[in-house]
Amino acid sequence: MRTTPPSRTLAFDGLEIAWDERVLEPRPWTVAQPHWLAELAVDAPPGRALELFSGAGHMGLALARATGRPTVLADLNPVACDFIRANAEAAGLVVEVRHAAVGRTVLEGETFALALVDPPWVATADLTQFPEDPVLAIDGGHDGLALAREAVGVVSRCLAPGGHAVLQMGHPEQVDELWRTIGDAAGDLELVTVRDHRPGGVLAHLRAP
Repeated sequence: MRTTPPSRTLAFDGLEIAWDERVLEPRPWTVAQPHWLAELAVDAPPGRALELFSGAGHMGLALARATGRPTVLADLNPVACDFIRANAEAAGLVVEVRHAAVGRTVLEGETFALALVDPPWVATADLTQFPEDPVLAIDGGHDGLALAREAVGVVSRCLAPGGHAVLQMGHPEQVDELWRTIGDAAGDLELVTVRDHRPGGVLAHLRAP
């Protein structure tokens, strides 16, 4: 009988986050993502926040605590969803957790004022470079951008006018390639600016006019 791997914990922006090897290990540098979006929230419209590809929930929970907004966290991995619920309870935060593929996360007609977007961005051929990471959490398809394109399409349909999103990718060239190849899926979203946090990754600010 397969045993459950041991759970680990780490401190993340004042939260105690539990996780195990079945989800992606939370990276300390990613605290920049909820911090940036919390700053942008000051001039965002009223409404909920959304996180796609939440993993153990560390970033979405940090955002929920920083903004006080109702927050939806979503992931395809049921283990990740269990960790989100446990971590939210430990932090005294009430959030909605959705176990769903990215394209099925948002209901028709739903809107959100803020969105954190953390898609897998490793090309399938390069997965062997990251043997410690769960494939589901990092496999971005043949060019590393398949799930990013789908996620931006979801955000373009649900981000309220004047809303903000922060997208995580691996390097600036990926953001350029994403925006060059995404076509109509981006809708009216504007790519405002990109911040470089390498060796961790890069963050792109998207805005709905």
